[in-house]
Amino acid sequence: MHEVDMTRALLVTLKNWWQEQPEKPKVACVHLIVGQFTCVEPVSLQFAFEVQTRNTFLEGASLQITETPLIAFCHFCQQEYHPEIGIQYACPDCRSPMEDIRSGRELKIDRIEYAVEGEE
Repeated sequence: MHEVDMTRALLVTLKNWWQEQPEKPKVACVHLIVGQFTCVEPVSLQFAFEVQTRNTFLEGASLQITETPLIAFCHFCQQEYHPEIGIQYACPDCRSPMEDIRSGRELKIDRIEYAVEGEE
């Protein structure tokens, strides 16, 4: 389950960011963008985040995941297409192998929401 390791890396990144802030904000929500081709299971990532943030500065924060589709570009046909993960990666028209991935490999923090002071 590589989601556990990915969550650890995410928490290190968030902790480094948080420690650099002059006023340590209460984090309400972390928004991630996750591409379908990363093979990350959002449910597993959510679970790992909930478990690993217990008793940390992120306890109680939620994790919102936005998935981006796998989109490839065929240079022979000059068109984008949507490969079927685990089934068909080649261009559906000319059968050229998938070489140019335009979307679907993202794994990044989109934004962080702060809790309003006095609210939890």
